[in-house]
Amino acid sequence: MTTVPQTHLERRYAALGLLLIAPTVLVFCVVIVYPLISAVYLSLFSIFTPTLQGEWVGLSNYQALLSTGEFWTSLGNNVIWTVGTLVLQIVFGVAMALVLHENLWFRALARSLILFPYFVSTVVAVLVWKWLFNDLYGILNHLMIVAGLIEFPLDHLGSMPNAMISVIIVGAWKYFPFVVIAVLARLQTIPEQLYEAARIDGAGPFARFWDITLPQLREVLVVIVLLRAIWDFKEFDLIFLLTGGGPIIGTQTLPLLVYKEAFALNRMGMAAAYAVVMMALMLAFMLIYIRQTRRRES
Repeated sequence: MTTVPQTHLERRYAALGLLLIAPTVLVFCVVIVYPLISAVYLSLFSIFTPTLQGEWVGLSNYQALLSTGEFWTSLGNNVIWTVGTLVLQIVFGVAMALVLHENLWFRALARSLILFPYFVSTVVAVLVWKWLFNDLYGILNHLMIVAGLIEFPLDHLGSMPNAMISVIIVGAWKYFPFVVIAVLARLQTIPEQLYEAARIDGAGPFARFWDITLPQLREVLVVIVLLRAIWDFKEFDLIFLLTGGGPIIGTQTLPLLVYKEAFALNRMGMAAAYAVVMMALMLAFMLIYIRQTRRRES
């Protein structure tokens, strides 16, 4: 009985591995690499969107981009939106996870209902919130007038800073269930013996949260913050449907600016330059996330 040499087997396994991974690499190149290279290439041209015809301008798009005030305003709005909605998501997400972790009789139902905002269609959610925010017949203004908080209806989506505050609130409501799911999963793995020992030592609820719960949640919260920061930074549909970037450009973020340049002003080259800059900013978050993930694995 003859045996196949070890080196020959290794080569066959290596070839089989390449064959199995080839479809994934092909899809990756088609879906990610090609659009990325195309965006960088288009950003070096002055292109008219309807015809996709234009001329080479080199780095002129990037020079114009950095010198315009609209870019910096949109970037500032992007930071305000991302930080604001992220803070609310973390605060309310952790608080709700702590409540749902308790032994409540309606816990199973509450855990199911808390996922509703995350799974509901963005279009449907925006329509509901626009009705709530309406300055003429919205229930929010009605309740605030009845409670004596305001005398006249507020324009929640048509004036600043009300528009930005409203967008942040809706974004936090829409995406905080993700934080609840992740934090609740981690809470269920914390040993109960730690809390029992803390109670014996006389630690109160706040002390147990600060000394036991929060350190145990630190790693998962870092990952949540990085992931949600990446996803919120590139958010488009919710802001576009709520305010369209208005009033004027008060809630316009970089994704909305890319859309405006490409399809409203028909400047595809400039839109590609904005997209490339936005990708570079998001790459920083991604590198931090990858580094944090590797640190957790090690």
